Amino acid sequence: MRMAEIKDILNLAEKRGAEKGLSYAGAVTPQEAYQILEADQSAILIDVRTKAELDLVGRVPVALHVEWATYPGMVANPDFTEQLQSLLDQRKVAKEAVLLFLCRTGARSHHAATVAEALGYHHALNILEGFEGEANSLKQRTLINGWKQAGLPWTN
Repeated sequence: MRMAEIKDILNLAEKRGAEKGLSYAGAVTPQEAYQILEADQSAILIDVRTKAELDLVGRVPVALHVEWATYPGMVANPDFTEQLQSLLDQRKVAKEAVLLFLCRTGARSHHAATVAEALGYHHALNILEGFEGEANSLKQRTLINGWKQAGLPWTN
């Protein structure tokens, strides 16, 4: 994929962000996130799901991990901001790098992208649909949309 195509994806993400009134750079589909990761070696995927979710549902091999909330109880991680900053500092991630945030359905990753923007990372993107996607009428996930349903790389 050419950088021009990545710029098109980033422009579309920004447009979605403006339409949704997001405070951060924008939102991408799982497929677009994967295209960015494939084309831009400085782009970083950060999974904010719980460790239990990673172990029980699956994980994206290239993703870094900082829990937005902890299991059980989905208690907010009071150290999320500091842990995210520490992770990015350890890896010497530039403020201009594209940061892609992933959770189950796109809600926690929305909050994480907001935090990243507040930390000065101006290309923070939420991955719409998340890892598992929307639930169907039977409350089953991974059947409608999301990272797994799109057939993108993941492991148990």
